[in-house]
Amino acid sequence: MSKGNRKGQGCELRGSDMTEKRTGYSANEAWKALLKKYPIVEKIEKEGVCRIQADQIREFREPRLMAKWDSSDSLPDVLRKHKINILPDCRTSYVLGDFLLYQKLPELSEHVTQMTHIEMPDYESIDVDNINSEANAIHGLMLSGILDDFLGEGRNDATFNGRMGTGVFDFRVDTVRGVPAEIHVKNAQCEIDGGFENPASVVIMEAKNVVHEDFHIRQLYYPYRLWRTKVKKPIRLVFCVYSNMIYRLFEYRFADPENYSSIELVQTKNYSLQDTSISLEELKEVRQLTPVRTDDAMKDTDIPFIQANSMERIISLLENMYENPMTSQQIAELMDFDPRQSDYYYNAGRYLGLFEKRKEEGQILTALTALGQKVFKLNYKERQLKLVSLILEHEIFAEFFDQMAETGGFPDKEGIQNEMRRLHVCGEGQIVRRASSVQGWLKWIFRLTQL
Repeated sequence: MSKGNRKGQGCELRGSDMTEKRTGYSANEAWKALLKKYPIVEKIEKEGVCRIQADQIREFREPRLMAKWDSSDSLPDVLRKHKINILPDCRTSYVLGDFLLYQKLPELSEHVTQMTHIEMPDYESIDVDNINSEANAIHGLMLSGILDDFLGEGRNDATFNGRMGTGVFDFRVDTVRGVPAEIHVKNAQCEIDGGFENPASVVIMEAKNVVHEDFHIRQLYYPYRLWRTKVKKPIRLVFCVYSNMIYRLFEYRFADPENYSSIELVQTKNYSLQDTSISLEELKEVRQLTPVRTDDAMKDTDIPFIQANSMERIISLLENMYENPMTSQQIAELMDFDPRQSDYYYNAGRYLGLFEKRKEEGQILTALTALGQKVFKLNYKERQLKLVSLILEHEIFAEFFDQMAETGGFPDKEGIQNEMRRLHVCGEGQIVRRASSVQGWLKWIFRLTQL
């Protein structure tokens, strides 16, 4: 078989048995064990792809926990190390290779005050201040008319959703080594969050209520390949992120329907259901009213200094834990984290006084503190200002805020690292990595008012 014509089913692993099943493995440990037992890396290096049965994966962990990574930062370290990604090719097997499967989402560059503001009709059964699931986010999207405005083709009616078989199709996908791989799919399973129809098109939507830097293209591509054989109208593909009371909509298309990697961004637009106007003067007022603690090292606690770059993801976690405490594993699955990242974001929430752990029915659960519950219930503007206040309680952030508010300049990483040393917020070996978290939080504060 030539390198330019590599079918996923051509190098199937054999010899599975169920004697080595491990129920306590993490995804990373389970993949390490799979790579040790089976010549997966060798087959990919030699043939470009390697097919594996669901039962072989199940020897170490359930396939649903081993093969669905909706963002690249959730990939187990061992797969990342070998540049391996995974795709379902039928209901009982997967194909592995050095595939390039993820699409980076554009940053939120539109100033929040310039977002289209939509008024929700006065329904008693939906609370715009408490949209904490993907299903409710889609309801809000429809009832508010946001989707109709975004697509500009008249009224969109919900007509399908849920799990369904993909049918049979072939496609090409780019790889790390630069040689496209050819994949054959036969009735794999796909799940569609929302399917709609308007006078001009059929619309497929993937919805998230957690912020990630990228997304798995499969979530749009497999449903697209299925439905383009079912309908005559053009298909429009929408990726929706609802978090922190803001809808971010992205429309994509595939320039070549048979090329997974031909995805293109068509348009993007942001919508708010609430007042999002925050001025620099309001941030300065918060700073003046916030007493600054001088124990950034948190010596009297076991709370480490922050190692979580994205305030948006902390807010996503806060929204998802409202009335829904979670185990560390549940957080990892929800946020597409590995367990280590779950700890980083949990501790970042503790640093702000938002998260805590409690024991319920024999389980250790992460939950919102009373303060976290209060912050969740605030409207958009009040919530952001309260979070800014919680950040500015810490000396390192208060000092850099004052500098930035006065000069308009942004501190470089070396300057942040030197200040971290002066304040002894963490050990020397941790400073470089955690300085990027300080930088990320400072950027988040000032993006509330400016680009």
